[in-house]
Amino acid sequence: MLTFIARRIIAGVFLLFVISALSYVLLSLPGADVGRSLLGQSASAEAVAAKNQQLGLDRPVIVQYGDWLLHALRGDFGSSWFTSENVLTSISNRLPVTISVMAGVTIVTAVLSFLLGIWAAVRGGWIDRAVQIVSVVGYALPGFLITLILVIVFAVQLRWFPAIGYIDASVSLSGWLSTITLPIIALSIPAIAGVVQQVRGSVKDVLNRDYVRTLRARGLGPNRILFRHVMRNASAPALTVLGMQFVGLLGGAVIVEQIFGLPGIGSMTVSYTTRGDIPIIMGLIMFTVVGVILINLLIDVVIGWLNPKARIAS
Repeated sequence: MLTFIARRIIAGVFLLFVISALSYVLLSLPGADVGRSLLGQSASAEAVAAKNQQLGLDRPVIVQYGDWLLHALRGDFGSSWFTSENVLTSISNRLPVTISVMAGVTIVTAVLSFLLGIWAAVRGGWIDRAVQIVSVVGYALPGFLITLILVIVFAVQLRWFPAIGYIDASVSLSGWLSTITLPIIALSIPAIAGVVQQVRGSVKDVLNRDYVRTLRARGLGPNRILFRHVMRNASAPALTVLGMQFVGLLGGAVIVEQIFGLPGIGSMTVSYTTRGDIPIIMGLIMFTVVGVILINLLIDVVIGWLNPKARIAS
């Protein structure tokens, strides 16, 4: 298991390096005049050139990236070009908001997907068809449309939840829950729709295998067969899809946080990307990539624990 985890960590570090290099090069392509954006259109060409030189933008891109990488390896991601705020401080101030939403979405998606998928696979009939239809509809609906419907129905008409804004948990726990409930539901609906089909298919496939029929013939109870034997083999594909959904959720968080006015990483990404603030953007990219790597590492470890053959195969 340790060798398995070590290989995954090495692959993650390599991926982090490649993405950081590609991202920096693409963000530094000619076209954006940062000095002009900072000083305004009325600034002289000499002042703009001096500002770009101060930021180090007059150097080759590879040199700029090497300098950024050396500082990043020491934990220094620099400061925002536009606000002068430390990158790590700026991200850490908004991180709790996004983590609150993403953690809630992950828990809701995992629990409901497995419950509905197992229920549909075991019961079959109209329950199976109903779960499939609902999941297809939920997956097909655009995320922004789901979000707008939730806002109109539950925030505007019923007034059960606030339409916009965020309340920190340290200020009011009930207020915090009320501000993250609709964003969690908005992101969970398409995620559940994507995972529940995989859970259903995996469980039905394992239930039809020979060893399950043998266990039934030996007199084992259905619950023991399902939760001790079937789920151990059926969980791996579903967990893989859950990890893939997490990557999509990060993209959906951008839209959801914008609509609900949440001061999280998603809305921060939109704000600083439009400015071309490379230090902040690179910090956000690294945070996102590290999050994806850690989630996938966790899922790989769980899959390896459930199925030792997966460790050998990889």
